[in-house]
Amino acid sequence: MTLQELRYLVALADTGHFGQAAEACFVSQSTLSTGLKKLEDYLGIILFDRSLKRVTPTPIGREIVESARLILQEADRIRELAKYAGDPMDRTVQIGVIPTLGPYYLPHALMQVRAAHPKLRLLLREVMTPQLLDQLHAGKLDAGLLALPIEEEGLTVAPLFHEPFLAAVPAEHALARKARISLEELSRANLLLLEEGHCLRDQALAVCGLQGLASEEVRATSLETLRQMVGMGIGVTLLPRLACNAPSQPNIAIKPLAGSGAGRVIALIWRKRTPYLETMTGLAQTLVRHLPDGVRKV
Repeated sequence: MTLQELRYLVALADTGHFGQAAEACFVSQSTLSTGLKKLEDYLGIILFDRSLKRVTPTPIGREIVESARLILQEADRIRELAKYAGDPMDRTVQIGVIPTLGPYYLPHALMQVRAAHPKLRLLLREVMTPQLLDQLHAGKLDAGLLALPIEEEGLTVAPLFHEPFLAAVPAEHALARKARISLEELSRANLLLLEEGHCLRDQALAVCGLQGLASEEVRATSLETLRQMVGMGIGVTLLPRLACNAPSQPNIAIKPLAGSGAGRVIALIWRKRTPYLETMTGLAQTLVRHLPDGVRKV
């Protein structure tokens, strides 16, 4: 049983197709098939049901695939530990960022990280929280920037800052004349939300004490869509503070919330078994030292 055979195993489980798995492993289809047959002969079991349109792991095959993932991650960890033993801040790191944070925080964060760690290369991917966590556990991402809380095992969580929520209302709305808007007033208005899957949607509902809005007619796909909908007078919404740094619209009024302290905590997370421990710790420390305007340290 070799690491290469385990790579073939995981690739076929992920793709469900011999040709695609071979392409992912940069080998011929016959080489991959031979390697998997050799692995099955060694273990004395059938790992895949080949009779279906999509090649699917057998019940015992699924368990072995998950063990193989862990073995391959540890093998990668050994290589990375050896490769970057000299300078932990001289490497490439793949980071997932939630869409409600990325456009508003990354320009500031990248500038600060580049100044502090010029050899550190960050490859960034915008992805919603559930997919970010899945990709992090699968080893497709090295870290994530997202909003707490998260209920996941095997992760290290480094809180960076607290970002307050602000109310966004149409400039002609009665609430626009108030210095501060209470959560009760906001929840009684036509509250606009992001579509399901965005953690900010659940946070907005929790902040306003709502379990759900059965009467919703429109759900926005992004904060910018929400902002446009408010500007058109369709309703009101909550915006994270950093999103309010975007160019203002004359038909929208941004107001603080009355005495609620409502907001979200942004954190950098990574796998506890990462080979990048010093890198992640150094990155988190740099981000905490250089916070953007409008947020506060946790």
